[in-house]
Amino acid sequence: MTSRWNHNTAYHSELLAAAPGPDSKVLDVGSGDGLLVSKFAEVVHDVRGIDSDPHAVKQARTLLATVPNATVILGDVFDAPELLGQQFDLITAVATLHHLPLEPALKRLAELLSPGGELFVIGIASNKTAADWFISGALVIPVRLMSKAHREEYYPGMKTSKPQKSLKEICDIAKIVLPGCRIQRRFYYRYTLRWTKPSGGFTNS
Repeated sequence: MTSRWNHNTAYHSELLAAAPGPDSKVLDVGSGDGLLVSKFAEVVHDVRGIDSDPHAVKQARTLLATVPNATVILGDVFDAPELLGQQFDLITAVATLHHLPLEPALKRLAELLSPGGELFVIGIASNKTAADWFISGALVIPVRLMSKAHREEYYPGMKTSKPQKSLKEICDIAKIVLPGCRIQRRFYYRYTLRWTKPSGGFTNS
């Protein structure tokens, strides 16, 4: 299996550990070159990725050509016909949420979760407050050292976008849309957002 290390793949082990079990159904939103999808395919029976970038999807489909339990969709998570009527036990989104309108995206991902399923986001926030800048500044040297030690590598042609919302803004919106969600600032200029959909039903209108 192709592998590489960067600030996103550094969290893959945590994401894989969140899979409920081998019979679970997983969706990776913003699946890029399919690396995380390929890893999930080793531990769950049904994993799907979705990405709106044709180049990334082509790379992913090449990587997963011989993996029968993995599928990659070219499309938009909001209206891809392949997701019609589908629900998943785990939905992951790595460095993806800041490419989407936050509130509608959270509502859509909650809709796609099965009751009792989990949303697990590895996100990027904008530095806006003095605390944001202080923490990011304090991380510069240790992050650079870790990146050098791991020989950081991103896949060619990856689309990037600067985040527009601060962590506080993300928290304020997420806690309204997804009551009880847990958000934590993390290393490598990332944050995690985790939320479990109530088994007894949930509406986020």
